[in-house]
Amino acid sequence: MNRLRDLREDKDLYQKEIANILNTTQQVYSEYELGIRLMPIDKLDILATFYNTSIDYILGRTNVKQPYPKK
Repeated sequence: MNRLRDLREDKDLYQKEIANILNTTQQVYSEYELGIRLMPIDKLDILATFYNTSIDYILGRTNVKQPYPKK
């Protein structure tokens, strides 16, 4: 998932720092970025909140970076 890497690098963060936020290892997070391993929805939700975007943006389903409006 190239967007994961782009979002992380935009904030000048290392994989280890994002792995800590997700309560996982750097190796597992690296596999998420490379598309080797599927990221669980709860971890996607954490990242969408952290990056202030939507899960759809992270997954490449939309090019709109802003999160969806809250009801």
